[in-house]
Amino acid sequence: MSEQATVDWLLVGTGDIVRKRVAAALTGAAGSRLVGICGEKSRATALAQQHGAGEVYDNLDEALAKTKASAVYIATSVRRHALEAKKAIAAGTHVLIEKPLSLHGGEARELARLAAASPRQRVGCAYYRRCSPRAAHARELMRSGALGPLVLVRMNCQSWFSPAADDPKLWRVSWAESGGGPMSDVGSHMLDMLIHLAGVPTVKSAFVGTTVQPYEVEDTAAALLMLPGAKGKIPGAPVQVNFGWNSKTFGHDMEIVGTEGRLVWSPFDSGPVKLTLGRETRELDLPPAANVHLPLIEDFVAAVREGRQPICPLDEAAKVDELMDAIYAAGGATGRAAGRAGGKAKP
Repeated sequence: MSEQATVDWLLVGTGDIVRKRVAAALTGAAGSRLVGICGEKSRATALAQQHGAGEVYDNLDEALAKTKASAVYIATSVRRHALEAKKAIAAGTHVLIEKPLSLHGGEARELARLAAASPRQRVGCAYYRRCSPRAAHARELMRSGALGPLVLVRMNCQSWFSPAADDPKLWRVSWAESGGGPMSDVGSHMLDMLIHLAGVPTVKSAFVGTTVQPYEVEDTAAALLMLPGAKGKIPGAPVQVNFGWNSKTFGHDMEIVGTEGRLVWSPFDSGPVKLTLGRETRELDLPPAANVHLPLIEDFVAAVREGRQPICPLDEAAKVDELMDAIYAAGGATGRAAGRAGGKAKP
């Protein structure tokens, strides 16, 4: 693909994230053009009219056979990610898949292998927080060693989610559709950031279950993890994680502590970043983009043009699913695969 070429997109899905951010990002990014929508016909038609897309489909096989798009964005429920991604890869398009990548680690790793076997295609997962200014700042701190060897990481996201029977987001509390509760939903973003910054941890202990909500997926996932250590340095660092849909209060924050410094994101996505080096604390203004999906699309378009990997290739995204599998297992839940057959997230 030449430097001047435009990446034409087929957008698969018409849900909340599409209407809020994804469609606008696909039309707003430089070198990106939304040419088709595939989904429930009336909603797909309305979105196509709103964003100037000329193609409307309600069947993915037909869409892949007829579209002029060179890239596909899959923004359907998690249950559909793997099958639809396989079809798009087989059709020869570039593919960007919403997070989490799949219902469980085995399915995610299979997708990663398929992507690796198609080296001329760019295939990535939409962990858009990797593109944020605060993530770039944290990566540089880690690279430079400014924080020193890590001694503690804390990650927390707590809110209330209790959808009514007619809520279009009800699929998020179904094992079969989502693969899990708050850990799969927003926790996957935070676990991806942990992997992006510090590597893949091992799981030491966990609680995964329902504490106040009536649905089948967990409303609480808490775990103690351990990061890998560097040779000649502190042998890894503990990571405390907590993800809940069990409190009408709200908390979303991360703290990274090293021997020389401390980094705090509170809230996780906005507000000042607090950096402490020794006894001196500074507040840094590193706001996210107004549309947080826009930098993700810009990165993917650049990856297509430059023939490089996107910021979150599937090998990285699969690590998140595999880590969540391990936390579910350590917490006594039967795991997402069993959950699809109706298993409860009971410890």
